[in-house]
Amino acid sequence: MRGANVKYLYVIFTSEIIGMDIKNNILETIGNTPLIRLNKLTKDLPCTVLAKVEYFNPGNSIKDRMALKMVEVAEQEGRLKPGGTIIECTSGNTGMGLALAAVVKGYKCIFTTTDKQSKEKIDILKALGAEVIVCPTNVEPEDPHSYYSVARRLAKEIPNSFHANQYDNLANRQAHYETTGPEIWRQTDGKVTHLVVATGTGGTVTGTAMFLKEKNPKIQVWAMDPYGSLLTKYFRTGEVDMNEVHPYISEGIGEDFVPGNYNMKYVDVFQQVTDKDAAIMARRIAKEEGLFCGYSAGTAVQGLLQLKDLLKKDDLVVVILHDHGSRYVGKVYNDQWMMERGFLDVKTFKDIISGRGAKRLITADPDQTVGEAFELMQKYNVENLPVLQQGEPIGAISESGLFARMMSNGQDIKGKKIAEVLEKPYPIVSFDTPLERLSTLITRENGAVLAKDDSGNYHIVTKYDVIHALGS
Repeated sequence: MRGANVKYLYVIFTSEIIGMDIKNNILETIGNTPLIRLNKLTKDLPCTVLAKVEYFNPGNSIKDRMALKMVEVAEQEGRLKPGGTIIECTSGNTGMGLALAAVVKGYKCIFTTTDKQSKEKIDILKALGAEVIVCPTNVEPEDPHSYYSVARRLAKEIPNSFHANQYDNLANRQAHYETTGPEIWRQTDGKVTHLVVATGTGGTVTGTAMFLKEKNPKIQVWAMDPYGSLLTKYFRTGEVDMNEVHPYISEGIGEDFVPGNYNMKYVDVFQQVTDKDAAIMARRIAKEEGLFCGYSAGTAVQGLLQLKDLLKKDDLVVVILHDHGSRYVGKVYNDQWMMERGFLDVKTFKDIISGRGAKRLITADPDQTVGEAFELMQKYNVENLPVLQQGEPIGAISESGLFARMMSNGQDIKGKKIAEVLEKPYPIVSFDTPLERLSTLITRENGAVLAKDDSGNYHIVTKYDVIHALGS
C-alpha cells in the first residue's frame, strides 16, 4: 500500500511537470521578442513606430538567432562534430550567441575580435568559457593580422573545428527568414509597411526582408550604415570602393567588404549615420523611451528620423533594436568617453565660469582677521573664501562655518586670525569636469570647488553656481 501511494504521487508529480511551461535549456528562450511602441522620440513623425527589442534574447542581442541556426546547420551537415571547437570573428554579440550554444551542446569556442570593441563584450565572452583573441581594427580584411584572417587560420590549424563565418554563412539570413520575419508579420497582423535595420553581416536585413517581401512586396526595407563603411556606396553603384572605408567607432555594423549574406534586391534604401549621432540617439532611447540599447539601435533610430520626410500617416514602421546597452557602459553611456570624442555637449566647470562673465577670485590670507574676511564677504557678496598662501590654497572659510563656530563658542571671533579658524581646502578639479560631477563634490560641509585655468589662475564654483547651471 505504501509503495502504491508512492507510485501514485510520482505519477501526479510527473504529470504536473509535463503540463508546466518549462524550457529544457537556455536556447529554447531565443526569439519571440516583443514589439514596443516608441512614443517620445517619434512624436514628430506622422506614423506609428514599433521597436523590435532584441535584447530580450538570452544573450541580449538579435545575434542569438543566427548563432544557434549556424550551429544547428553545421551539426546537420556534419561540419561540427561532438567535442569540436567553434571559431568565429565577432564584434561580440555573435560570439555571445555561439558561446551559449556551445555551453549547452558541449563545444569549445575561440573568438577573434577587434581592439575597438567594448571591454564588456570581451569579458562576457570569457565568462562563458570562450577564448578571445583581440586583433587590430585598422588593417585590411586580408591582412594576416585582421580578425577575419586570424579566425580562418585557426580553423585550418585546429583539428575538429568549425569556422562559423557569419558573413558568408547563409544560415545567418535563414535564421531571420524563419524567425524574425514571421514574428514581425504576426505581431503586426500583416500591417507592417517599413522595416528599419542597422546592417553589418547582412543576415538580419536580408533574411527578414526576404520573408516580409514574400508576404507583401510593397514593404519598404531601409538599411542603416555608419560612415566609414562601403555598403551604402555598393548598394547605390554596385562598386566596391575601398576609398569609402575609414575607421569608425560604431560597433557591430558596417563593413569593409560585401558579405555573402547580402542580396541587395531586398533593400530599398541605404542611409548613413555618423558615429556621434548614433551614440547620442542610443542615450536618448534609454532616457526617453526606457529602452537601454546599444550603438546599432542608435544608428537605426537616427537613420529613421533622417528619412522622416518619406513617411506617411498610415505607415507602420518596425525598427530593430539589436542589443542591450550593458555592452556599452564604458563607451556610449560613459560621459567622459563621449566628451573626449566631442559627442556630448555637457556643461563643465569651464562653461560655468564662462557663463557668469569675468570675475576675479576673492581670496583671504591666513594672517588676516575673521573681521576682515567678513568685510570681504559683504563687499563682494560671497559666502566662500579660499585661503591662499603663496598663491596656493591651504584652506577655506565660509559664512556658514564661521557662524557655526560663533554659536558653539558663544564668543566674538572677529579678532582671531583666519589661520585659527581655517576649514578644509575646497576640492581642486580640472577645468573640463562635468557639471554632474561638480554637484557630487559640493555638499553642506563643502560649499565650493576650485580649478586652475591654463594661465595658472584659480577659479571657484559654488553650490549656487551649480544650481543656476542645472536650471538653465
